[in-house]
Amino acid sequence: MLVLAGPGSGKTAVITRRVLELTKQGVAPGNILVITFTKAAATEMQERFERLQKEENQTNSKGRVNFGTFHAVFFKILKYAYQWDASNIIREEVSNQLLSDLIRKLDMEIEDEREFIDGIRTEISKIKTERIDIKTYYSMNCPEEQFQRIYQEYTEKMRQQRLIDFDDILLYTYDLLRERPDILKVWQEKYQYILIDEFQDINRIQYDIIRMLAKPQDNIFIVGDDDQSIYQFRGARPEIMLNFPKDYPSAKQVLLNYNYRSQEEIVKAAGRVISNNEKRYPKEILATKLGSTPVITEKFPTQEEEGERIVELIRRYKADGIPYKEMAVLFRTNTQARGVMGKLLSYNIPFQMRDVVPNLFDHWIAKNIITYIKLAMGSRDRSLMLQIMNRPNRYLSRETLQEPTVDFDKWKWLYRDRDWMVERIDKLEYDLEMLAKTNPYAAINYIRRGIGYDDYLTQYAEYRRMKPEELLEIVTELQESAREFETFEEWFSYMEEYRRELERQKELREKRNVDGVMLATMHSSKGLEYEVVILPDVNEGITPYKRAVSNDELEEERRMFYVAMTRAKQYLHVFSVVRLHGKEMEVSRFVGEMVLGKEDLEPGTHVVHATFGKGIVVAREKERVRIYFASLDEEKVLHIEVCRKKNVLKTE
Repeated sequence: MLVLAGPGSGKTAVITRRVLELTKQGVAPGNILVITFTKAAATEMQERFERLQKEENQTNSKGRVNFGTFHAVFFKILKYAYQWDASNIIREEVSNQLLSDLIRKLDMEIEDEREFIDGIRTEISKIKTERIDIKTYYSMNCPEEQFQRIYQEYTEKMRQQRLIDFDDILLYTYDLLRERPDILKVWQEKYQYILIDEFQDINRIQYDIIRMLAKPQDNIFIVGDDDQSIYQFRGARPEIMLNFPKDYPSAKQVLLNYNYRSQEEIVKAAGRVISNNEKRYPKEILATKLGSTPVITEKFPTQEEEGERIVELIRRYKADGIPYKEMAVLFRTNTQARGVMGKLLSYNIPFQMRDVVPNLFDHWIAKNIITYIKLAMGSRDRSLMLQIMNRPNRYLSRETLQEPTVDFDKWKWLYRDRDWMVERIDKLEYDLEMLAKTNPYAAINYIRRGIGYDDYLTQYAEYRRMKPEELLEIVTELQESAREFETFEEWFSYMEEYRRELERQKELREKRNVDGVMLATMHSSKGLEYEVVILPDVNEGITPYKRAVSNDELEEERRMFYVAMTRAKQYLHVFSVVRLHGKEMEVSRFVGEMVLGKEDLEPGTHVVHATFGKGIVVAREKERVRIYFASLDEEKVLHIEVCRKKNVLKTE
């Protein structure tokens, strides 16, 4: 059975209730397997099921229902087959060290080792779970030859040390069950009823293993929402859920189309947005909570004013009796949280962060800029000079700096027979003197353009197969963070305060029931709910994200926005900005889609246009609509997509 469960429709209740019904009908609990994606979700489901059992006095002596994640269940199979234990699973720090050693062995010039290692590990994971031939794989992080060597040597080192990672757990289970029918039969007899939660997040290899385990009865009961599939970067494939009826033609389908969480206007707006996706089960979600509070959209000249409005709203809702913990600000990326975090700090509004926000000032680009400034402030520490003397490349040799303190005169003397090198050191000395006379914002501008740091970043991006904008955005954000400070000391003091707050947030993440506004990414907000949800920076390039170019990627971005919208119970605010980091920004297409659905412009519909005023739809032809406007006493033909993208037309 395929259960399509919309947001707020009670998925967990469906699974726990069904498990209870199975045991009531005589199925041994030990023959039931319930799989979900996170340990926390598996634990919560088990606790809810056990509460339900107690409430209905349904204790059963024939074993316990098996609740677990894919990895936990599959590792259990491997433990019995190979006598493995937790010590065989590679720890992150060991994996980091192995990859770090390989980078050094290959003599790769990597500025951002931690980021690079994360990227390489993601690619290794993709190759394993999608079973890609390494010889035909194009790496996103480095030249193919280097990537192939890293992959082969890394996997060989793991094999020698009898270590496996989470992807190996899937691969080895798949191979074991395919090659050993006797072992497969044991587990098929054990897991006779399989229930899977959040099925939309499944990947290909997980699905293939489940299909083997479920035979011959095929007692598979899946619950999920194709509209909430937002983990493609982890290998999730929404098409698996879409093709389920083809794989199991006799499977029944049930639609849970009542949303018990969000009020009517939010459900309608979210429905209009998601209806623009083509690869989905068509469905209409209905709200049980009737309400007339509209979804509020607002546009601000800058992020600064947007931040002020967020603070104003939070204070207003708090005064109306809504606790801070019932409010959330949801972002497309975790780096967006920095500005809001700063605003809340300055107004003493308590908050909690669901995600780890990388410290901007710990980024290698920030460290380079800060090093330039420290040298400009008078430091002559050799270790600092070594960091930036060839960023951009001045072809200065490390060997020429042997003393712990740099003496420019001695340094120039070492190059006395090469005038052009002396000129470069002279220019560096002059640049540091110039920086010393400026404020932080102007200093970064001078480093970028006067010293040529932007050119250096562009060259490095080419080497790393990155888009230069990805690096230039970081230095722009750093420059923006420095704008309000008059002196370097003030800016450094702010950095320290920011670092302390991130540490405090790390401790808070471990605690529950903290009354603070939740700051979270759209990804990590899935499954949660709040009275008030604010979505900032809903602009093209952010939501949808700039890297989403294919139709599949854009559909996933739309699903992510849909997830974010449906976290709200009562109040939803959607904000966009006119300028961001000095650049003109377009309002996201999703804002237009929220107010104007695909089927909203049939002849006879009353509409309001931002320029032409009130009108009536006369005719519709594919992508265009003809509207009579009374104020003009004439008809206009408008392109529907353009109207939605610019958010200039809505139904009355």
